[in-house]
Amino acid sequence: MTVPYPRLLAPLDLGFTTLPNRVLMGSMHTGLEELPGGFERLAAFYAERVRGGVGLIVTGGTGPSPEGATHVGGAVLRTPEEVARHRTVTEAVHAEGGRIALQILHAGRYARTADAVAPSPLRAPISPVVPHELTAEEVERTIEDFARTAALAREAGYDGVEIMGSEGYLINEFVAEETNHRTDRWGGAYDNRMRLPVEIVRRVRERTGPDFVLIYRLSVLDLVPGGSTLEEVVALARAVEAAGATLLNTGIGWHEARIPTIATVVPRGGFSWVTRRLKGEVGIPLIAVNRISTPETAERILADGDADMVSLARPLLADPDFVAKAARGRADTINTCIACNQACLDHTFAGRTASCLVNPRAGHETLLRLGPTRRAERIGVVGAGPAGLAFAVNAAEAGHAVTLFEAEDRIGGQFLMALRIPGKEEYAETLRYYGVRLAELGVDVRLGTAAGPEHLCGFDRLVLATGVEPRVPAIEGVEHPSVVGYRDVLQHGAPVGRRVAVLGAGGIGFDVAEFLLHSSGTDFYRAWGVDTTLSTRGGLAVPRPERPAREVWLLQRSPGKPGAGLGRTTGWIHRASLRAGGVRALSGVTYRRIDDDGLHLTAPGPDGAEPVEQVLPVDTVVLCTGQEPLRRLHDELLGNGHDTGAVPVHLIGGADVAAELDAKRAIRQATELVAALG
Repeated sequence: MTVPYPRLLAPLDLGFTTLPNRVLMGSMHTGLEELPGGFERLAAFYAERVRGGVGLIVTGGTGPSPEGATHVGGAVLRTPEEVARHRTVTEAVHAEGGRIALQILHAGRYARTADAVAPSPLRAPISPVVPHELTAEEVERTIEDFARTAALAREAGYDGVEIMGSEGYLINEFVAEETNHRTDRWGGAYDNRMRLPVEIVRRVRERTGPDFVLIYRLSVLDLVPGGSTLEEVVALARAVEAAGATLLNTGIGWHEARIPTIATVVPRGGFSWVTRRLKGEVGIPLIAVNRISTPETAERILADGDADMVSLARPLLADPDFVAKAARGRADTINTCIACNQACLDHTFAGRTASCLVNPRAGHETLLRLGPTRRAERIGVVGAGPAGLAFAVNAAEAGHAVTLFEAEDRIGGQFLMALRIPGKEEYAETLRYYGVRLAELGVDVRLGTAAGPEHLCGFDRLVLATGVEPRVPAIEGVEHPSVVGYRDVLQHGAPVGRRVAVLGAGGIGFDVAEFLLHSSGTDFYRAWGVDTTLSTRGGLAVPRPERPAREVWLLQRSPGKPGAGLGRTTGWIHRASLRAGGVRALSGVTYRRIDDDGLHLTAPGPDGAEPVEQVLPVDTVVLCTGQEPLRRLHDELLGNGHDTGAVPVHLIGGADVAAELDAKRAIRQATELVAALG
């Protein structure tokens, strides 16, 4: 029988042990590491991924010392009590036949604490703190901290460690000339700047022995000014190998880099070509990372010789059975990561438990249980947007008989518009997944059916995921032919002129502006300034975004920066993209009227001057001015003489709360409702 994805599923011989396949679950801090009882939840989280076929897991970052933790009270491994807690995790992983490595991460000047340390007292652009410059004695102590933590990791049952030398954390700060201004043996010439990571690897190997996996996370593309050159990266890779590393994992970009590295705008497998530049330079296996979201992408990377292994982090949040499904030849059933960052990285950097927009059980395996139902019901679901789809699939998996009504001729709801936005094409994967699962589970899907009370007889329960309707603002002339709604533009292809005013600067307004700017595909590397020849320091080039297709104004009534409510780790990408497209953003405006001359408004004057009346000579005005819950069917069912008797009726998704469309909340709410049915 032909093995699907033969390279991805091939064993990897490390000499003293053999991994069952080429899939590494990459490090992702979940926030469970610091919660009371969090290690029990973490054990269940990782054990589920082992059952799903992952070859080797790397944990979230654990500090080697309190000052090295990512924040005050952040995870560290230093005491017997902490060793005992970690055994909860390693024993659960080993009980399922898996392997797991602890990532040791010293945050350096990125630590969210007043006690941050660094090679030199240089504040990071993303931190308000000027770090303390480590003395030579403190550098030596830091090396010992890494070695001691690695030894404790082995005592706790870990199969290895990953030394975090990437992403702009402490080790990376020592290596880069821009952040290391020292004149002692730890700074200056490159041999001195790379001394810290080499000594850490050497000391860790001494303390843990030869039969312990030692991964070094190497920053191969810093994407910051003054970052390493390719020659320096190669030299460090060779030195780390000689010091005792088992595997080299790729790191792309510092956290302060102004180039996206993992968001959905990045092409799939978009940085594996960087890993390939190390091929032939070292003899240990190389691991490719970032936006490897499908088995096909992973197999291509391995087949092309870019790497020997692939790292998946968020894709294994989205679907813990990713590897097992690929092995069964059923990649079509994988719930693909859409790289939105909304429930994973945004949560992590906000100090919340990491999860996943398309799989809210991630990180909540012990709390959000979806076992077989104790009492099967006939459930009618109205609306096949994210909320309705999530409920229908989860309810059918639990054993309920589900009928799904959708007024449109295809499933998707708001996702049908989202996937049309440049950089959000991955949203189509979620609809593909739900479509496959609906068919497999035998859900009765009735497309093109605008369900009324007459369609909803005979059910034990009704779930209304009817979504939202756009809010039309009270502006004189809003009925003018130049005015269209965002649905008209994104879903129905309404014509839009050369000069456009977008009213509303929330997530939808930004998406519409992005859609209107780009009429064709964009070369990601050229647009964002990535030097694909790797001939410059840090791999930076001059950004050359494509010429915008339209002249766009983005307007909001409230004062403050447009887009302030966008995602914590992706908002800057959207704002930068619109700036590059020449979008002019205005806040604190008052809309006066719309007529043949364009949009009349009042906007604050420069430097806080009195508001100024002006006319934007636009051809089209696009309304992105909010939404209202669409509850007409709900009102018909509960009033107007339509008595549902004892049949429970639930509102979920936008029909429940319409404030700025939120697929994360909608899918989670739908999943929680299924769990609550028991």
